[in-house]
Amino acid sequence: MPDFPDDKDLVFQFKNGSQKDWVFTQIIQKYQEKLYALIRRIIISHDDTNDVLQNVFIKVWNNLNSFREDSQLFTWLYKIATNESLNFLEKRKKNRYYSLIDDESDLINKIKADETFDGNKIEWKLQLAIQKLPEKQKIVFNLRYYEEMPYDEMSEILETSAGALKASYHHAVKKIEAYLTSQ
Repeated sequence: MPDFPDDKDLVFQFKNGSQKDWVFTQIIQKYQEKLYALIRRIIISHDDTNDVLQNVFIKVWNNLNSFREDSQLFTWLYKIATNESLNFLEKRKKNRYYSLIDDESDLINKIKADETFDGNKIEWKLQLAIQKLPEKQKIVFNLRYYEEMPYDEMSEILETSAGALKASYHHAVKKIEAYLTSQ
């Protein structure tokens, strides 16, 4: 992995420098893979994930000068990515007049249509179980399980208490376990 400048240095250079394009490229290279993975677990579709990721980086470009640095850059980026993912899902539901069941079925079908899908692999069964979770539980589970994000960081991103997040994660795990044992 390439050696990237410290996030605080990147933000400082972006806000005060003439090398905004270079700095922004560093931020993209440093975080695009992690943000893509986060978004893909929420959105499922590769093409839609790329669209959302592009929107995330447009928002970052437009708002990095006003980033207050109350949180880490990483936390701020994840918050933007999570919000953009949720906004995308909400728009899709409104534009297609999806019912919740239709939307869940669509996501499950996208997982099954993925060329790497193997219904016998536990990872795919896990993904199918995750797609059955309510949106908030899905996001909390993904951030905790895949990103190993501490609850206090999640609390900043999702603007809710760590206790509520622990409860959401616990409920998500129980639902996933129930789904996996019933298969």
